[in-house]
Amino acid sequence: MNDPLGPLCSIGELARRTGLTVKAIRFYSDRGIVPPTGRSPAGYRLYGADALARLDLVRTLRELGVGLPDIRKVVARELSLSEVAAAHADALAVQIRTLRLRHAVLTAVARRDSNLEEMDLMHQLATLSEDERRRLIDDFLDSVFAGSARSGAFVGIRRSFTPELPDNPEPEQIAAWMELAELSQDEEFRAVVRRLVDHVEAEQEGARGGGPRPGLVPTVRELVAPALAAGIEPGDGAAAPVVEALLAHDVHVLTRLEAVNDPRRERYAELLAVINGWAAPESSAPVLDWAVEALRVRG
Repeated sequence: MNDPLGPLCSIGELARRTGLTVKAIRFYSDRGIVPPTGRSPAGYRLYGADALARLDLVRTLRELGVGLPDIRKVVARELSLSEVAAAHADALAVQIRTLRLRHAVLTAVARRDSNLEEMDLMHQLATLSEDERRRLIDDFLDSVFAGSARSGAFVGIRRSFTPELPDNPEPEQIAAWMELAELSQDEEFRAVVRRLVDHVEAEQEGARGGGPRPGLVPTVRELVAPALAAGIEPGDGAAAPVVEALLAHDVHVLTRLEAVNDPRRERYAELLAVINGWAAPESSAPVLDWAVEALRVRG
C-alpha cells in the first residue's frame, strides 16, 4: 500500500483526515458517491486525493439538507451545484414559511389561552392558500359592500379594506391575518360595517349637487380634539357648541358614531395596517367616545 500521505490512502486514513467515521465513508463509497480509486494487495479500498474534496462537498451538502440522490448527481456532474442549491433553497423557503405559520398559531394559542376547537380554526386560517384567502376576504367584502355600494367611489373604499398578505410574511403579519380572517367571519361585525357603508352612501347621496362633504371621523376629530385638549367633559355646558356642530354635520350623527365607534372596526384597521405594511393608524377612540357620550347627554 502507498504511503498514507501520498496519492492513495486507506479508508481509515481518509476518516482521520476528514473527521468522518469509517462507517460513513464506506456508506458513501457503497453508493458510488465517493468510489475507491483502487484496492490494496490485501483487498482494502484505497482512495485518491479527489476523495477528500468529494467528502468535504458531501458533508457540506448533507448539513444543508440536500438528499443523497441529488448529491450523487452533483458529484457525477449530472446536475450543477447551482441547480441543486436553487432547488433546495426553494424547498427551504417553503419549510421556513411552514415554521412561521406554526410559530404564529402556537403563539396565538398561548396568548389567547385557546381551546382545541379555536386552535384548529386558527390553524385552518393560517394554512389557506392565496386563492382561498382571496375568496374568504372577497366573501366578506361582497357581503358588506353589496348593491350600489360596489360601484363608483366605493371601489377605493373597498380596496382600503383589503388585506394583502405578502409572499414571505413576518410572524406578526401571519398572526394579524389569522385574527382579521376570524373577525371577518363575525356576523355582528359584518352588520356593523354594512351600516357604516350605508351611512357613507347616504351621505354621498345627500351631498350631490352641494359638493363633497368631509368624512365623519375627520370632522369629529377636528371638532372634539380641542375640547379634549382643554379638559372639557362631555356633560359640561362648554361641550354644547361642539355637540351643535356635530348635529349640524348630520342629524343622525349619534347613530353613525355608535357604529363607527365599535372597537372591532378599529381593530380591523390595526390588523390591516400590520398585514399590508402600512403605518399604524391613529386611534380615533378618544374623540369618538367623547362625542358619543356628549350626544347622549344632550339626548
